[in-house]
Amino acid sequence: MTSDRPAPPPGAPARPGPGVAAAHGADLIRLTWAQPEDLVGHEFRQAAEDGRARAAEPLLRAWLAAGGHTAPERAGASPAPAPPRLRTLAARLLDELAELPRPLGPDEPESWPAITASWPAPPPSTDPAPVTGPVGPGLRHRLEAAWVGRAAGCLLGKPVEKLPLHGIRALARATGNWPLDDWFTAKGVPAELLAAHPWNRRSAPTSLAENIDGMPEDDDLNHPLLGLLLLQRHGKTFTTADLGRLWLDELPAGRTFTAERIAYRNLLQGLEPPDTATRHNPFREWIGALIRADVHGWTNPGDPAAAAAQAYRDAALTHTANGVYAALFIAAATARAAAGRADVHTALRAGLAVVPPRSRLAEAVRFGITTAEREADFERVVDRLHARYGHHHWVHALPNTALIAAALTHADGDFGHSICRAVSGGWDTDSNGATAGALSALIAGEVPHRWSAPLKNRLATTVAGFDGAGFDTLAHLTAQEAARS
Repeated sequence: MTSDRPAPPPGAPARPGPGVAAAHGADLIRLTWAQPEDLVGHEFRQAAEDGRARAAEPLLRAWLAAGGHTAPERAGASPAPAPPRLRTLAARLLDELAELPRPLGPDEPESWPAITASWPAPPPSTDPAPVTGPVGPGLRHRLEAAWVGRAAGCLLGKPVEKLPLHGIRALARATGNWPLDDWFTAKGVPAELLAAHPWNRRSAPTSLAENIDGMPEDDDLNHPLLGLLLLQRHGKTFTTADLGRLWLDELPAGRTFTAERIAYRNLLQGLEPPDTATRHNPFREWIGALIRADVHGWTNPGDPAAAAAQAYRDAALTHTANGVYAALFIAAATARAAAGRADVHTALRAGLAVVPPRSRLAEAVRFGITTAEREADFERVVDRLHARYGHHHWVHALPNTALIAAALTHADGDFGHSICRAVSGGWDTDSNGATAGALSALIAGEVPHRWSAPLKNRLATTVAGFDGAGFDTLAHLTAQEAARS
């Protein structure tokens, strides 16, 4: 999940920084994922998904009658700013929408006690022999594989991030790489196809097969690094406020997107968690908390419930309900796998056990797993997922978590198949590839050379102290935190 800056026309000045869109015909800063006139469109879309559509209908009519627009389909900002009267109206409507009752609330609890109360009895099982105390070479080896797998899966998905599903398929087919089984390449792709479906402009220079030279910076790696830094400073008893302070100290605002950007803004305005996740935040059920969850599973090997508790305190800064559940699912599945005694199906069951069972996220994960079990052709699995969840935004947690679960199930533990299936399914391709890669590599204990070699054991990042770090070093540091009580 990265920014959506458009490419400048020939001869134009250098592009603005991350998450800043250049407005055509004027010297304007169009900060993505932040303008009230864009947020309100996304909030109406969120209302349609969480059962508030009928109650929100009068507000939507008022917004459209005043000249407001629906949410930008894929970008983070509309091309031009709204006039002051419309921006004021957007802010007021965001407040009014927040007051509407949530019909799905009983099935989708938000507090930690309410979430755990929804778990079936007995509670999610701990591995018979969870890893505690000094960590041996076995866990360090698995953690190194997980870091490498996360990077490789992310890198595979970067060139096609934000492209529609048919565009991803067409680009891969043009080079004989379908079903997807290798890095994307521009070599041999017809010019007219690239014109119709251009690579992600920020990512193509560092993520196509012919360009890869180490792991470039990406928020799907930055956030696990920040999670590691959080644990180093505060241990496993960190609070949500600790994470907020860490972000203000170490995370540039321009390196945040969607719900993370809104929470950052709310922190700067003096709000405290959990208000940071709810104030004018229509992205609170998107994928951002999920991409931060791996480190909580890595550092609680064999203890899915403890991993989920950590992931909750992390996710609560930015997300609610299904956005939080997606993080719990991945954290618990990862914890179950980290002990080294689980296959991918066992890990996924452990993840599902910490998700409120009547939630939309639980239903989506179950659908993804069941569909993958029944369909031999993964392309048909993806088509069924898109038919069911394609009305969601491409960064929403529901479609992406369902796809991750389906890809891992269908690949049955094979690393290459896991990341290729996750990326070939579209939506948030780099995030899905990263999560599928981390979990499948953790279970396998290694990443095949053809996927690991181009990374050159080198990671680029703006997170202080980690730029240029090797995955072996990151595994050692993560293992240290796993051993801490």
